[in-house]
Amino acid sequence: MARRLRPVGLDFVGSAPVRLVFTAEVSAAPEPVFRALAEDVPGWTAWFSAVTSARSIGEGAGREIRLRGGTRFVEAVLAADRPEVYAYRVDVTNAPGARALAEQWRLTPAGTGTRVRWTVAADGTAPFRFALHLARPALGRAFRGAVASLDRRLAGA
Repeated sequence: MARRLRPVGLDFVGSAPVRLVFTAEVSAAPEPVFRALAEDVPGWTAWFSAVTSARSIGEGAGREIRLRGGTRFVEAVLAADRPEVYAYRVDVTNAPGARALAEQWRLTPAGTGTRVRWTVAADGTAPFRFALHLARPALGRAFRGAVASLDRRLAGA
């Protein structure tokens, strides 16, 4: 059953009770990486294997995301600061125990490529927070695989 989460701002990314941070480098420059994240929302299904459906809503002010396994999110974009930051919060989800969720993608130049830093910020029940900590290795693998796939996709564009 879907339910509304507590609305949080961009500051939540730095202050959430649970923060998972993952970093990887890609050969593409920040601008095309930013476009893939913020503007080609349906394209997420081509490079992030956990995402089965992604679409912009509200003229780009939000997103509707479906993940493998059935988790759904309705998100509001918090920041789309080209080409450095793309962030969003989850307003509605069917994930049990979640109270507040936000994610931030920070892009910084790294030589001729980009360092990609993904932060997952969350609050929820004690079992939810514990489950997120247990999921850290799997989320890290999913992130690294997604970023590598995005890098291949951008190299072929």
